Amino acid sequence: MNELELKYGCNPNQKPARIFMKDGSDLPITVLNGKPGYINFMDAFNSWQLVKELKEALGMPAAASFKHVSPTSAAVGLPLSDDLKRACFVDDVAGLDESPLACAYARARGTDRLCSFGDWAALSDVCDETTARLLQREVSDGVIAPGYTPEALEILKTKRKGNYNVVQIDPDYVPAEQETKDVFGITFQQGRNNFKIGAHLLENVVTVNKNLPESAKRDMIVALITLKYTQSNSVCYAVDGQAIGVGAGQQSRIHCTRLAGTKADTWFLRQHPKTLNLPFLPTLGRPERDNVIDSYINGNEEDVCADGYWQKYFTTQPEPLTVRERRAFLDTFNNVALGSDAFFPFPDNIERARMSGVRYVAEPGGSIRDDLVIAKCDDYDMAMAFTGMRLFHH
Repeated sequence: MNELELKYGCNPNQKPARIFMKDGSDLPITVLNGKPGYINFMDAFNSWQLVKELKEALGMPAAASFKHVSPTSAAVGLPLSDDLKRACFVDDVAGLDESPLACAYARARGTDRLCSFGDWAALSDVCDETTARLLQREVSDGVIAPGYTPEALEILKTKRKGNYNVVQIDPDYVPAEQETKDVFGITFQQGRNNFKIGAHLLENVVTVNKNLPESAKRDMIVALITLKYTQSNSVCYAVDGQAIGVGAGQQSRIHCTRLAGTKADTWFLRQHPKTLNLPFLPTLGRPERDNVIDSYINGNEEDVCADGYWQKYFTTQPEPLTVRERRAFLDTFNNVALGSDAFFPFPDNIERARMSGVRYVAEPGGSIRDDLVIAKCDDYDMAMAFTGMRLFHH
């Protein structure tokens, strides 16, 4: 099959729509269940590239959670601590520790649960039963993987009243070296971004501190590969083999750094003892808990601890998470890696990164103010590598 008709394009008024192979060859995918749409396939193909590249670079199973053609997070399959399982809402999942792939998706989905609501999932390896059970319980649009065990596929086929989108991709598919797309009736053509990201990009350490432990290199690679498939401008914070904050599509780089940093802070604060022990009403669903936790941490639309509000969510009135408690807890994290898809034009990005525990930085370099950015890293004893490689993605 070299063509698949779609219900519509990005919006219902954009018809007809299809995906197809211009050279007449067969599509490298098989739809095993559901009927994916245009945006579903955009997420599927971008997310698959990300997890495939992570697996190739680090040799571990990888997973990603995508929304609107950018990752909310990506991770490799490292084990989760007990507190991390609770923060990701997976402490009740049997067999999690025996499935690195499930651990990868638990991390990716658990990082930014608000943005991952209704996500598209990508898996680098054959989907097993444990990973399928994780997907089954979340609000998700679909999944792409190189294969599914019979048990996993049967589980996924029960999701969304049998309409959950399950796509299998040929892991050996290699796209053409040249890619094209049409904008306003005009065709653009460019060579694919086939540049391989790995430890070789981290050899030019320009700061006084040149110490890059293997764990830091792993996290910097996670950040950089995540950025390669994130709408630019973009900045990514990563730790423990996991992207913990992605700032995507902002016109100003400092806004990317702030946005990603706020998400990283929220990720850490989900693991604060006060957050982990919030006394939720048993009737409150997982998505509702995500919204309440975000408001509890960040003080958004309502004060969930105040009279007249807490009764809607909790069995007893919780104590607020104070500014001092937030800062004290965040200050315990100091081994975070930061990647940027283009150079930092000002040292304010480093100032903001430090507030979220960043110790390691990877960016292309090339700004006329590189010396100021390097000096700011030296002020905080950070190690920064100039990769020499821009990673714009549009």
